[in-house]
Amino acid sequence: MIKKGVYAATLSVLDEDHSLNIQATISHAESIIKEGLHGVFFFGSTGQSQLISISEKKDLIAKISSNKLKKHFFLGTGNNSLKESIDLIKYGFEYGFKDYLIMPPAYYKNNTAEGVFNFYSAIISKVPKIRIILYNFEKLSGFKFTSELVTKLNKRFPENIIGCKDSSYNLFENLKLKNFLMFPGSESKLLKGLENGCSGCISAVTNVTHSLARKVFDCYEKNETQTDNEKLIEVRKIFDNYNLISALHTFMSLKDKKFKNLLPPLVLVSTKEKKDLINSLYNLKFISEKDIAA
Repeated sequence: MIKKGVYAATLSVLDEDHSLNIQATISHAESIIKEGLHGVFFFGSTGQSQLISISEKKDLIAKISSNKLKKHFFLGTGNNSLKESIDLIKYGFEYGFKDYLIMPPAYYKNNTAEGVFNFYSAIISKVPKIRIILYNFEKLSGFKFTSELVTKLNKRFPENIIGCKDSSYNLFENLKLKNFLMFPGSESKLLKGLENGCSGCISAVTNVTHSLARKVFDCYEKNETQTDNEKLIEVRKIFDNYNLISALHTFMSLKDKKFKNLLPPLVLVSTKEKKDLINSLYNLKFISEKDIAA
């Protein structure tokens, strides 16, 4: 069961033929957990979830079910199809995965509060024991959750609607629900969120800021003086200048060329953007000279 902490929407690693490299994807997740994260979500938007086939998702789920870090692994669905989402969730349940990060269908841009409520209701009716983290990301889904809708969902399904990843940032400071997990979608909001009663963060960039983010979280929990939050925020600002998936894969490919592979239409950042990205991180003393030489 997901708890308070710092999580990553983990990256998916692909082979040159665009197939999911399941072992490399798992190995990356294991490595960033060992570097400090409380857990990871496979098949969030950062994991190219909308572009990866259902069969590959199922293959990964089966593989991670026996992993020693299983309790730190959580799943997204990344499907516009209601039936495919339910099918994938039911498959995950067979392997013991009950917590899911779920965004409303992202293709049609005229989603309504009523329609989104019905979407989650339909999932819960088919999988009554599911625990759902709502994914509030208007930029991708075209829909922004309101406090009223989240409250309505939580009130109607208190055992199922257990939290929210807020990447639109209109909820995490103001929405206060009992026994409800609120995770801003950026580590730049981590400390501010914790001070406002949030549970941590679920972020794309914690794929690389894992250790810094964990230090900030732990300092808050121990009521110690913060020494890393400013740097954490500045690193996030640098990555925010680019498409996050492209920038993260570009950065990770400095040490592991497998990260160069992306599913079209996604691409790595340009040569100039890569240089700017690396120099900015170097000037911030986030990386060393050997990273620039890569």
